[in-house]
Amino acid sequence: MSEQQKKQNFLQGTALLAMATAIVKVIGALYKIPLNAIIGEQGFGYFNTAYEIYNVLLMISTAGLPVAMSRMISQASSLRHYNQVRRVYATARGIFLGLGIAGTLLMTVFCRQLAQFQNQPDAWAAIGCLGPCVLLICIMSTFRGYFQGQGNMLPTSVSQVLEAVVKLVVGILAAMALLRATNSVPLAAGGAILGVTASCLVSSLYLFTIFRKSFRELPDSGETADSFSATARGLLIIAVPITVGSAGLQILTMLETKIYMGRLLASGMTQSQADTIRGIYGMTQTIFNMPCAFITPITISIIPAITSQLTLLNYKEAMLTEESAARITGLIAMPCAIGLAVLAEPVTALLGRYSGDRLALAASLMRMLAITIIFDAVVLVTTAIMQSHGHAGRPVINMLVGGVLKLLAVYILTGNPHIGILGTPIGTLICYFMISVLNLVSIRQLIPQTPTIVRNLVRSLLAALVMGVFAWLSWFGIKHLGISSKLLLCGVPIAVGVVVYFFAAVAMKAITREDCLLLPKGDKIAKVLHL
Repeated sequence: MSEQQKKQNFLQGTALLAMATAIVKVIGALYKIPLNAIIGEQGFGYFNTAYEIYNVLLMISTAGLPVAMSRMISQASSLRHYNQVRRVYATARGIFLGLGIAGTLLMTVFCRQLAQFQNQPDAWAAIGCLGPCVLLICIMSTFRGYFQGQGNMLPTSVSQVLEAVVKLVVGILAAMALLRATNSVPLAAGGAILGVTASCLVSSLYLFTIFRKSFRELPDSGETADSFSATARGLLIIAVPITVGSAGLQILTMLETKIYMGRLLASGMTQSQADTIRGIYGMTQTIFNMPCAFITPITISIIPAITSQLTLLNYKEAMLTEESAARITGLIAMPCAIGLAVLAEPVTALLGRYSGDRLALAASLMRMLAITIIFDAVVLVTTAIMQSHGHAGRPVINMLVGGVLKLLAVYILTGNPHIGILGTPIGTLICYFMISVLNLVSIRQLIPQTPTIVRNLVRSLLAALVMGVFAWLSWFGIKHLGISSKLLLCGVPIAVGVVVYFFAAVAMKAITREDCLLLPKGDKIAKVLHL
């Protein structure tokens, strides 16, 4: 396979996952926005508390192993060592099952104690209902790691869409039914979580069906595969540092919730008031997480692509892939960050259905989180680059440094009555800014042919700033015309921003001709854009 074909596969895989992510995020919005209206800010706070605990166990179970599987399967497939591919899968499966069973038992058996620890005792039902998902996600991650290592992103994409659809239908219906039957917000939040569990089960069954056929078709390559113990060591050498970093940061995030909830309660707020603020912040976090979900497909695709290029000693092609990933990251992250910053008020008013003081708080939280999107995107892509080169330990150190700074900032700032909950997104911004700086410095130190990351982001940022000016002016103008429709106040400025950003990005050459040529009919696209 030529290098051009490999880069096409990387970009096509990224496009496929990005398309699936777009569908999933639309469905997710259809899930969480009405869910927030059904169970209210308090219920949504319970929902998010359960997710934070779940994410810690999820990171421990799945953060490093899928990356390790992807890298090792990519290496073996590049050398046509298919017996080793089988051995990597079988070894990873055993590790995944052990971690999944342990995580599920912890969340299910100790749901009340975990809720009490988070200063939200009524979140126990949501935590308990989410417990089985840990095992199911571990099973799904085994299949996804196998397919991604071979550069096949279709099963992952389809399973994500399938998962989102089932979650929407089951979660909303279960939340409504339980709220109507019991009139209990905590139980309704647990019902919403049942949709997540059901979606994971359906997705696991789909992936198993596709995997069984693919696994049987692997040829017998004749080589002697490494032993289970040697393969396990190889997986854990890659996975453990990634897992420690990801889980450590997630644990710090969970501690962050405990800290700011404790500080809010200590300031004289009632449990109900603190839970409501927690729910508002949770909604803005949901919006904040949307843009970077589109960066994850890039990181998933580049790890096997770069690993394959490095295995075959194609160092220049690996660097070009890394720079292309940085450009695509900028094209996605920059307009999202600037757009959410300047349109924080209409976006939160529409998606959160807030007004008055709640809208003012949500908009302030959103503006701070919006700027963080830029640094979060840089962290994601630079971490993936270092992991592709086998440097999994350095991102861990960088993440933990940023996480500790975040906790200190949150503790200090949220204790100030003039700052309060706003100290939390400020701490998040400090955290990701520090990690991104440390990652960029680390890449220069660790990778001989250093890709130019920042330069490939600047043009997208400039185009996004131009877009931001026009988007804000259009919102300001519509608002002062007396139009009160939340949909128009949000939709029109976004539409203006999309058009302006497209022309600004082309004019500033934020995307290159080489990037276009990797797309289907890329030469025609390049001609239309005059690249």
